[in-house]
Amino acid sequence: MSKKRIFDVIQIGNKEDLPSRAFDIFISAVIILNILVMFLETFRELSDFQNIFKVIEYVTIIIFCIEYALRIWTADLLYPRRKKFRSVLRFILSFDGIVDLLTILPFFFLDGFILFRMLRVVRIFHLFRINAQYDSFTLIKDVLLERKKQLFSSLFIIAILTLASSLAMYGAEHDAQPEAFENAFSGIWWSVSTLLTVGYGDIYPVTITGKVIAIFIAFLGVCAVAIPTGIISAGFVEKFSKSVHSDKRFNDIREVGEILCDKKSGLIGMTYNEIFDTYEARVYMIIRGELTIVPNDNIKIEDGDILIVNTSKLVKAKDKNRGGKKRR
Repeated sequence: MSKKRIFDVIQIGNKEDLPSRAFDIFISAVIILNILVMFLETFRELSDFQNIFKVIEYVTIIIFCIEYALRIWTADLLYPRRKKFRSVLRFILSFDGIVDLLTILPFFFLDGFILFRMLRVVRIFHLFRINAQYDSFTLIKDVLLERKKQLFSSLFIIAILTLASSLAMYGAEHDAQPEAFENAFSGIWWSVSTLLTVGYGDIYPVTITGKVIAIFIAFLGVCAVAIPTGIISAGFVEKFSKSVHSDKRFNDIREVGEILCDKKSGLIGMTYNEIFDTYEARVYMIIRGELTIVPNDNIKIEDGDILIVNTSKLVKAKDKNRGGKKRR
């Protein structure tokens, strides 16, 4: 099997390639089995099966190592514009590479340290890496990326409110509860549980001033949590509306309509004239994010573009006979 073929098989998200899809399913099953074994190892009642669990863990880790080695070997195909060393380094430092490395590293070198034993949980994110290539996870990823500035702003507001409420509660409760509110940092646990509306109740104010502050902070917490929730919800609604109203094929459009360009459309990378020659469709406008672009043959279609097109018989007839005689 050639290097290119191995790359195609292990590349995540190639639904059209049966071996590649089977490999994704196989790796997903191995990850789930590995996590399940790691979970079952914590039960004393299953101590008689520890040897079996260890064997399964060894086998799954070996599979992870082989996959990691193959991805490093084919990194130059993943990043063809870079040199071999740079492409390997780019993969190792990428999200996928870090997840792969942290999946296997604790097992070989760092087992026994509490912190690094906890890193074994990173294996779960291996599943996210695989599923991120499919439609539902792609939608979530796109929404988070599009709204990242608003989300960072809302998280910054929550962080400021957490710090301010911690300091305020420390000033109000320190004298009455020196053990519970020993310093300003001690109030962070209380402020987080209150602002995020969890309310564990293990630390709570006893003074009148502290209770009044807590009331205001509780209301602020509801608003603070609602901000990122609203941002994400609005992003999902907008994205879903685009996919419902714009995800059309040329054969479905008789007059003027919208087409959302994604990987399924087959339009990414095509030019204005190529679309006309292939589909006999006239592109009037390209909507790219907040930009409205007048199409020409120097502009190539990108993922996420929305095309305003017309495929009516009249337009096609006129465009086909552009060089013919004018009607009187």
